[in-house]
Amino acid sequence: MTILLVNKSIPAVANQSSLPESNRIVQQLSETSDLLQQGKNYYQNGQYAEAAKVWENTLNYYQEKKEVVSQVQVLNYLATVYKDLGKTQQSQTTIAESLNLLKTFKKQDNQSNLLLAQALNTQGTIQILQGQTETAIDTWKQAAAIYDRIGDKTGKLISQINQAQGLETLGQYRRAKTLLEELVAELQNQPDSLLKAQGLRSLGVALQTVGDLQESYTALEKSLVISQQFNSRSDVSAVLFSLGNIAKDLQKYDVALTDYQKAVSLSPEPQAKLEAQLNQFSLLVKLQRWEPAQALIPAIETNFALLSPSRPAIYAKINFAESLIVIERARDNLNAAKAAQLLAQAIQQAREIKDPRAEAYSLQQLGKLYQQNGQLTDAKKLTQQAQKIAQEMDAADLVARTAAQAGTIAQEQGDIKNAIAAYEIAFNYLQSLRSDLVAINADVQFDFRESIEPIYRDYVSLLLEKGDDQNNLKQARQVIEALQLAELDNYFKDACVDTHPVAIDQIDVQAAVIYPIILSDRLEVILSIPNQPLHHYSTQLSKKQVEATLKRLYSYVSRGYIREESFRLSQKVYQWLIAPAEAKLNSSKVTTLVFVLDGFLRNVPMAALHDGDRYLLEKYSVALSPGLRLFPQGLERKKLGVLAAGLAEARQGFSSLPAVTGEIKEVTAKVEAKVLLNQKFTRDSLKIALDNQPFPIVHLATHGQFSSNPKETFLLTWSDRISILDFDRLFQKRRLGILEPIELLVMSACQTAAGDNRATLGLAGFALRSGAKSTIASLWSVNDESTSNLMKEFYQQLSNPKLSKAEALRQAQLKIKANPAYEHPYFWAAFVLVGNWL
Repeated sequence: MTILLVNKSIPAVANQSSLPESNRIVQQLSETSDLLQQGKNYYQNGQYAEAAKVWENTLNYYQEKKEVVSQVQVLNYLATVYKDLGKTQQSQTTIAESLNLLKTFKKQDNQSNLLLAQALNTQGTIQILQGQTETAIDTWKQAAAIYDRIGDKTGKLISQINQAQGLETLGQYRRAKTLLEELVAELQNQPDSLLKAQGLRSLGVALQTVGDLQESYTALEKSLVISQQFNSRSDVSAVLFSLGNIAKDLQKYDVALTDYQKAVSLSPEPQAKLEAQLNQFSLLVKLQRWEPAQALIPAIETNFALLSPSRPAIYAKINFAESLIVIERARDNLNAAKAAQLLAQAIQQAREIKDPRAEAYSLQQLGKLYQQNGQLTDAKKLTQQAQKIAQEMDAADLVARTAAQAGTIAQEQGDIKNAIAAYEIAFNYLQSLRSDLVAINADVQFDFRESIEPIYRDYVSLLLEKGDDQNNLKQARQVIEALQLAELDNYFKDACVDTHPVAIDQIDVQAAVIYPIILSDRLEVILSIPNQPLHHYSTQLSKKQVEATLKRLYSYVSRGYIREESFRLSQKVYQWLIAPAEAKLNSSKVTTLVFVLDGFLRNVPMAALHDGDRYLLEKYSVALSPGLRLFPQGLERKKLGVLAAGLAEARQGFSSLPAVTGEIKEVTAKVEAKVLLNQKFTRDSLKIALDNQPFPIVHLATHGQFSSNPKETFLLTWSDRISILDFDRLFQKRRLGILEPIELLVMSACQTAAGDNRATLGLAGFALRSGAKSTIASLWSVNDESTSNLMKEFYQQLSNPKLSKAEALRQAQLKIKANPAYEHPYFWAAFVLVGNWL
C-alpha cells in the first residue's frame, strides 16, 4: 500500500526548470539556510540524489558548528531522501541518529517536540518499508499525539492518514475506513482554509485507495469548493485531477476528460500539467479516440521539455511511452521508435540522478517494448538488468513484474524450464504482496485485471504444457487456488480472508475436485481424486470461443429457452469438463464433484451439464468452492434450528414474492425457529436475532443481487438493504467465536447480475463475509413457486443425518425436476451450494 509520505520536515516548493550542480552550491551559497532550501527544491523536483548531496554537506557544516537542533532537522530530511533512494538501511541509521540526538535535549519546547514528531513520522515510513507495519502504526500514533499536544493540525492529520494506510497494508480496511471517516468529521468542524482543503484532498485520495469512491468524491468536492473560495489555482487543479481519477474509476469517461482538461488549464506547474495531460492521453487511448489523442502529443512534449531530470519526470516518460505503444499496436503509426527513445532517455536520466527504482522501472518497460517487437535477446538483457536492480533494492512489486516479463521472453525463446522458474519467482513475490494488490496502487501502477491476473494464467499455462508431471500439477493447482483468492481480495478491496490449506483426502474420500481454468488458447482442467495422482486434460479453444459458448448456454438455461439448443451446448461443456474424467471418476466410486470454477464458468450451473443421456445432477452431488483453502472445515450435523427472514410484499421498487410466506412456514414447521417476516425483517432485527441465539441455519428469502461491483451486491430488507460490505458486521459474534458459526446460509430469491462475468464473486463474498461453512444461493431470478417447493424438499432431506448438504440439495432438485411443469433446468438448476458440502 502506498503510504502518504508527506513529511512536514520537507515542505512543498515550486519546481525550478534549471538547477545548478550541488558541488558548486557549496562554493556559491554562504548561508546554510539557502543550502537547506536548495535541497528542498531538489527533493520536491524528485531529484533525490542531488538533494542528498546538498543535505550531507549541510549536515557536515552543522556538525562542525555543533548546532544540534539544526543537525536533527537535516537528519530528518536525509532519512526521508535515503528512503526514497531505496537506501532503507542508511535511512534507518540516519533517523536513529536523529532520535538519539533528540534524547540529549534538556528542554522539551515546541521546537524540539516538532522535530521529534517529524522524526517519528519519517521512522514510521521506514518501518513499513521493512515490513514492520504494526510498529509503524504505533510510531505514527506517537507522532500524532505530539503534534496534537503542540497544536500542529497539519502534522497530526498527516500522521493519522499514514496510520489509516498502514491499517490498509495489514488488510484491516474496516478500521482504516473508520479512522478516515473520523478525520473527515474532524475537518468539517474546522474553519475553511487551504489547510482544510488540502486535508480533504488527501483524505479523498486515501478513500479512493480503500475503494470507497463515493466518500472520496464527497471529500474532494468539498476540497474543491474551499480551494476555489481561496482562489488557489494549484489547489483547484490538484483537486480536479483527483476528481478526474474518481470519474475514470466510475467509468464516467467524459467527466474525467473534462476534469483533466480543467486541471491542465489551471495548474501553474509543468509537472502537474503533465500528469493531468498524461492521464487524459491514456484515457483517450483506452477509449480509442485516436484523433484527439494524437492532437495532445505536441503539448505533452512541450511540458516534458520544461522539466529537469527527476523521478516524477521519468515516470511520466514511462507513462507516455506505454500509451504510445498501445497506439502503435492498434494503428501501426511508428510510435514504437518514439516510445523507445523516451524510455532510453528515462534510463539515462535515472542514472544521472542515481534513482535505482526509476532506472529499474524504465529498463523493464524498454525490455517489454523490445519483447513486443520480437527483439528477444535485447529484451532479455534489459529485463535481467531491471530485475537485478529490483532484487538489490528488495522492491517486491518490481521483482514480480520483471520476473514475469523474463518468463514471457524465455517462453518465446523456447526455454520452458527457465520460463517456469521465472514465473515461479513472480508468483512468490505476488503472494508476498497480497495486501498491496487489493487496491490500485498509484506507485506500483498494477491493475489487477490487466497486470496481475495474466501472470497467474500464463504461469498455469506453462506448468500444464506437457504431460502429467506431479510437481507441475501440484504447483498449478496452488496457483489456481491463489488466483481465486486474489480475485476475491481484489473484489472486496480487502486482504483479510483467512486461508487454511487442506488436502481433499482429509475432507471426503468420495469427492473429486475439478479445477477448470480458461487460458488464452485453451481450456485446461485439473482433476483431483483422493489417494490418486493429479490428472489434467485440455480442449484447444480460444478464450473467446469458450466464453461465447458459456454465455449462450447461460442465456438459454437461465431463461428457460430452446431446450434442443441448450442440450447441445450443455453436452459440449460436459465434453470439456467431465467426459475425459468419467472413467477415473467411476473407478474411484466418486459420489460428489466439487468445482473450483474460473471466469464465466461460475455463472453456469454444473448440475445442468448433460452427457447426452442424463444430467450431471442425476449422477453426482455437486458443490462449488472458491478454493479448498477457504472452505475446508466440515461440522458435525447438529439438531436443526433455523433463523428465517423473508420479504413477501413489494418493497423499494421490487416486486412481491407471494410464495415466501409459505416457504418460510414450511422451512420452520418442524424445527426450532425464529421468524422475521416483512415489517419485522430489518437489518437491525436480523443482527439482534443473530447475536442472541446460535441458530446453525440462517434462511433469507428476499430479493437480492450478486454483482461484480460490491456496492451493487445486496440483500433487500423491509426498510433498507444489507450490503455485502456490511455483511460481516451482522455475523461478527460468530466470526469471532463468541457464538457457534453458521453451518448453512440459504439465500432464496436472489440472482446474479445478468451478463456479469464476475458477479458470482458476490455470491462467494456473502458466504465468506458471514463465516458460514456452506451457502446456498441462486444463479438467476427463479420461479417463486418452484423455489418454495424446492426449499421445502431440501429441508426435509437435510433432516436425514445420513445425507450431506450437497446430497440433500441434489435430492430436492431431482424431486422438482420430476414434476413435468418444472422439468427444464431453469426451475431447479439455479441453486448452487458454495463451500463445505458435507
